[in-house]
Amino acid sequence: MSAPRFAPVPPVETVRSYESPDFSPAGWSPGRPGEIEGRQPTGERLGYQGPDQGYIITLAKRAESRIRVAAGEHKEDALRGCSLIALRRASLFGRAPMVHDLNLALAMWGFLSDSPPSDLVSVRKELFHGVGNAVHHYKEGRDIADMIPESTLRMSPEDVISQFATQWPVLTGFAQ
Repeated sequence: MSAPRFAPVPPVETVRSYESPDFSPAGWSPGRPGEIEGRQPTGERLGYQGPDQGYIITLAKRAESRIRVAAGEHKEDALRGCSLIALRRASLFGRAPMVHDLNLALAMWGFLSDSPPSDLVSVRKELFHGVGNAVHHYKEGRDIADMIPESTLRMSPEDVISQFATQWPVLTGFAQ
């Protein structure tokens, strides 16, 4: 690096270069009060954390035309309840939600079937009622996601589709 003209440098002086300091300070760490150390906490109404969970909104919009609801049911309620189940399934595998997660959730509740069992329809009408309104029915949505057995979430969507007509109480956790 050149020196300005007004800063005289003796011609016999050695050329200066970079030298590291004698003392090196310790590394920086954030130390934020909200930072979680260790594993994510678990418990009632804490949900199931995973990467890129917002993608479920796109998947739900794409699935809206495939959903079959009975009289007195709303697609918004079905989509939100099943989206929460899909997010739980995706977090079990440590990944972002996929269309297969949502298909499994919709299939176990009969939302992809033209003629689901009548007892299943009566249960889901009561269970999913109002869940589409996340502000006022957060707890109900969490309850839907929490009630599904882990064994069901680990099944393939094809297995759930083939079994839901006769085994829906076991798949959804009602038979326990």
